[in-house]
Formats: sequence, structure tokens, C-alpha cells
Amino acid sequence: MAGLDEDYAAAGFARRLGWGRRPALVLIDPVVAYTQPGSHLYVQTGPAAVGAMAALLDAARGAGLPVAFTTVRYADDSCAEAPLFAAKVPALKAFAEGNPLGAFPAELTPRPGENVIVKHYASAYAGTSLAAWLAANSVDTVVLGGFSTSGCVRASGVDTLQHGFRPMVVREACADRDPGPHEANLFDLDAKYADVVSLTEAVRKLSEAG
Repeated sequence: MAGLDEDYAAAGFARRLGWGRRPALVLIDPVVAYTQPGSHLYVQTGPAAVGAMAALLDAARGAGLPVAFTTVRYADDSCAEAPLFAAKVPALKAFAEGNPLGAFPAELTPRPGENVIVKHYASAYAGTSLAAWLAANSVDTVVLGGFSTSGCVRASGVDTLQHGFRPMVVREACADRDPGPHEANLFDLDAKYADVVSLTEAVRKLSEAG
């Protein structure tokens, strides 16, 4: 990996975007489906990521910063709102209306007034009002954690950049089914689309921004 880091750096990748003046916290699909054994979407490192997301949430709330949660939700298990996505990933039936796997865990429950973005696809921006909400709150930096690293976190990180915001992906606050996809996607995000930062740095920056 050290050689690969050097190769990318020599080619001009992995420059730092840096933090702006006004961050928001966006937690991507932090729901029970990823932390409950027996779920088709379960990831072993999910509970640890939930703990890291809770630390980010405490810091953002304490600083009075904008907070948003995303969740995938369909009217029923036909997932008719996203038929090709559901055909590719049948496990999305877990997000049918009323399925308990789509619930937020206790430590990541949105408070009244906090934005909950309902989406049908991987990116938090696809068909949603997230970009408009961030702009209305004068946000220039988006702190991201959630599930899964190679799926919705990656898609949302790329689209954060493409919508003109600085993406800060928090390493410890993301998780995936296997370390390989997790590390590969963090590497790629950090090389091309986002700054991958530590939980310690993110908590400090959020706390200082209030």
C-alpha cells in the first residue's frame, strides 16, 4: 500500500480538500439492517461504526450544526420505486415500509427538527432535496459516515463533491461486508473525491465549528 500511495501522490492524486467554515453531518442509512445478525445486509463491523457515528452526532448536536440522516424506504417489498436497483440487490426488500430492519438504532435516533432524507437509490442526492437543504443552511463541508462504504457511502461521497461541497468521510464511522471493499473504497474516495479523515479529527472539527 505504501508504494501505491506514493504512485498516486506522484501522479497528483490524493490532494487535500481541507475543511471549510460550515460543516454539516450526514449519516448514510444508519439502520438496523446493517447491525442485526441474520439480516442479509448485516456487517460484522457495523456496531463499531454505529458507535463512531454516535460520537459524531453528539459533537454536531453539541455545536448546533445541521444534522441529516438518510434512509432507503419503499412502499412495499416490490421496491417499485427503484425496480432495477431491487433486481440487482434483492436484499433491498428489507427497506419496505414497516420492516423493522429499516429502523434507526436507539443511539442514532433523529430528534425533532433533524432532517431525515428518504431515498430510493445509493446516493443521498439522487432524487432528494439534500443539496438544496445543505445550501439553504450555508454548508460548505459535509461529514459522512454510514453504510455501506462501497455502496451508499461511496455514491454519496462522490455526489457531495459533484454538488460543490467538501466531502469528509470518517473512516471509523463507515463499515462494509468485508475489509477488502471497505479499504479499497476508502482509498479510492481519498484519492479522487473526498478527504478520508479520522474520527478524532472529525469530532474535533465539528466541536470547534459551533
